[in-house]
Amino acid sequence: MIGKLSGRVDYRSTDHVMLDVRGVGYMVYCSDRTLASLPAAGEPVALYTDLLVREDLLQLFGFTSLVEKEWHRLLMSVQGIGAKASLSILGALGQDGVSRAIALGDWNSLKAAKGVGPKTAQRVVIELKDKAPGVMAMLGGAPQIHDLGEVFESPVPKPRPAHVPSVQADALSALGNLGYVPGEAAAAVAELGAEMDGADAAALIRAALKKLAPKS
Repeated sequence: MIGKLSGRVDYRSTDHVMLDVRGVGYMVYCSDRTLASLPAAGEPVALYTDLLVREDLLQLFGFTSLVEKEWHRLLMSVQGIGAKASLSILGALGQDGVSRAIALGDWNSLKAAKGVGPKTAQRVVIELKDKAPGVMAMLGGAPQIHDLGEVFESPVPKPRPAHVPSVQADALSALGNLGYVPGEAAAAVAELGAEMDGADAAALIRAALKKLAPKS
């Protein structure tokens, strides 16, 4: 399995990029958003990859983060969502937008992706909503590798605030990406963190989403 490629851009097309990795060219299919973030030909770049294997086909798909790659994998597990539709969703909304739409049950946002109809969008939300907190929990610690300097240099981890446990920091980061007011999110996470001692980030995010949901 090819999980990551680091090399130089040979050329970009409308739906894929050719990466030159020590003289070997890899054709990697990407979302519109990912393609737009890539540097010019000859410049260094790194992408996380997922290999699709079929009887008559081998295709590599590229992503700028492990979160984007995980959403691609989960979207592909939904009936009616193939690789093309998954990249369309990620291209239209981005990883944060996909996390927000699925966590909040906003299937209308998913319809913005080309080739995704109402029924398919609703199916995506129904099947993946419970998995969204787990993916969102990755946001605090998952590396982003579209920073081109990381192709040849090891990234320096960003220190966390000493007074915020890592699980709560990850939950706060995920809630911030969803657009919640920092003060409200922090209060909910602090309260739930005390009640749910030992809970992981996914469980804390799930509980916070319920607590912060509008009351009918």
